[in-house]
Amino acid sequence: MSQHILLIEDDLSIAEMLHKALSKEGYKLTTAYDGEEGLAAFERHTYDLVLVDLMMPKVDGMEVIRRIRTSSAVPILIMSAKDTDVDKALGLGFGADDYVAKPFSMVEMTARIQSAIRRSTTYARQQQQEEQPKAPVLTYGKLHIDLDHFTVIRNENEIQLTAKESDILKLFVTNPNRVFTKAQLYGFIWKEDYMGDENVINVHIRRLREKIEEDPSHPVHIKTLWGIGYKWENG
Repeated sequence: MSQHILLIEDDLSIAEMLHKALSKEGYKLTTAYDGEEGLAAFERHTYDLVLVDLMMPKVDGMEVIRRIRTSSAVPILIMSAKDTDVDKALGLGFGADDYVAKPFSMVEMTARIQSAIRRSTTYARQQQQEEQPKAPVLTYGKLHIDLDHFTVIRNENEIQLTAKESDILKLFVTNPNRVFTKAQLYGFIWKEDYMGDENVINVHIRRLREKIEEDPSHPVHIKTLWGIGYKWENG
């Protein structure tokens, strides 16, 4: 059964190009030409991935992502020509999984779509497996991380993390004091080769610090090793 993608893109030429190319790759596509139409289409069917432009009429891409995330964990891949928009969509916790900068090649687009769907399928399969022995609750002062249910509590308040933020945090806390380069982080979290684009990693690290550190500008746990990468310190 072919995988079903919801494409939300107001540029007709880009939408037609994507529809033609992805259909040849074996995907089933439903296309919406503005955010309002895209949300309506999402309500009608179940999709394996949502591919959404950020700059759209009626309802913009970030609002589309926010609304979808209230009810679904479907992989969301965003397209944008502006790094600032990407920064907002990934950094404000709306829940986008990855992005492709415009202009893009279909080779890159197809690879990112395949990767996002594969990660989602793998995660769903793991969730269906029989329950594993409970992992410990890690405590760092007022920060508590439950690795079994993967909930994070700071100052007695539960912190909402995106899927990628959770993956990064789990990688860090289960490997304390290990230095991860940006290429290694990208490989472990995004499961694909690092192409030198630091924006996605920088945004996720910054937002994760803002959520778990008492003073994000002087982090105690997520340390930067300039020119090398990041590591977790228990503090």
